[in-house]
Amino acid sequence: PIGISDFKELVEGYYYVDKTLMIKEFLDSRPKVSMFTRPRRFGKTLAMDMLKTFFEISEQDTAKYFENKKIWKCGKEYRNEQGKYPVIFITFKDVKFSTWEETYSSICEIIAKEYRRHKELLTSDKCDEFDKKYYRKIVDNTITEVSMTRALQELSYQLNKHYGQSAVIIIDEYDTPIQQGYTEGYYDHIVGFMRNLLSGAFKDNSYLAYGFLTGILRVAKESIFSGLNNLTVHTILDEKYSEYFGFTSDEVRQMAKYYNVAEKYDDICEWYDGYYFGNKEIFNPWSVINYFYNSCKAKAYWQSTGDNSIIRQIVSEADEETADNLRKLMQGQIISSYVDTSVIYPEIKNNPTTIYSFLLAAGYLKTVKKDDIPDGNSICDIAIPNKEIFYVYEREILSA
Repeated sequence: PIGISDFKELVEGYYYVDKTLMIKEFLDSRPKVSMFTRPRRFGKTLAMDMLKTFFEISEQDTAKYFENKKIWKCGKEYRNEQGKYPVIFITFKDVKFSTWEETYSSICEIIAKEYRRHKELLTSDKCDEFDKKYYRKIVDNTITEVSMTRALQELSYQLNKHYGQSAVIIIDEYDTPIQQGYTEGYYDHIVGFMRNLLSGAFKDNSYLAYGFLTGILRVAKESIFSGLNNLTVHTILDEKYSEYFGFTSDEVRQMAKYYNVAEKYDDICEWYDGYYFGNKEIFNPWSVINYFYNSCKAKAYWQSTGDNSIIRQIVSEADEETADNLRKLMQGQIISSYVDTSVIYPEIKNNPTTIYSFLLAAGYLKTVKKDDIPDGNSICDIAIPNKEIFYVYEREILSA
């Protein structure tokens, strides 16, 4: 299906590429807070909704969504974790506004909606009147901006009181409003707010069972995660979880066979393959799905899925050396660059070499070879991954 990121809906009525062993990989190590950075449309929201469906206490029988999946065959110790936790699920993927006021209003609405999803708290005999007063202020939008920054911490506290169980907190696309703030000029404001909101949720929160975040950039140097020493980050350069975002070559072969177009595999490779996450070869899932949906017509499907204005802005301000390297990439050449997976938006503008780190994280480049260095980053040979991204460069980047 195109554009469906609801796990339950997908597994009930559509072809589903089974990624449930991601749950096993997580439960085998159980880090307190996990961050996954991947390009847009590589399955982040669906993966987080899968985790929500697996872990969340529900009046429904949600085990049925996993009983014929790989995770269910892994043993009782994994099945016992299913449906065990209250879950807070927030996605910021659509928070793309031109002013801070609109952005803050949108964030308040998203958080209020999540509070309403847990309406059992309003009638809970475990929560006192002070808890319920805060709950009503969130839902009625009568809360101050300062008080709003502890909304996720407070919700986990109330859920813990009601269920007697710490909460799982999932925040999808946490950096979308940050990127928008950089583009539109309210960057400092959104960074300050998100720092306090996320610190409340994940730092020294005794009501937190596990935390998950997704985004395109790590944004670590912002001090958004200042003092958060329980955060484990998984970028596109890391081997752990590498096969759970995007499609592997075996998965694409199976799909092509299922749809009786096995002979199209080489065409799919030429257009949508070429990414390397850790040590795994990965296909762009959005484009592969669109390819099958559109009767195997090869097109640059991915370029229309997001605003490339920040890319054009960065490239338009690039120095001559960077522009020359981009021309080499367009000619199919490989270049070598220092890659910092915690690059931040203002740095991109001030330090031209960080453009490659951003383009790599955002899915516009691939790693051909990686050498780790002592500062925790890498020297990488990088190139354009496939035919689709060549078109994106031609239409979006070189016109900057």
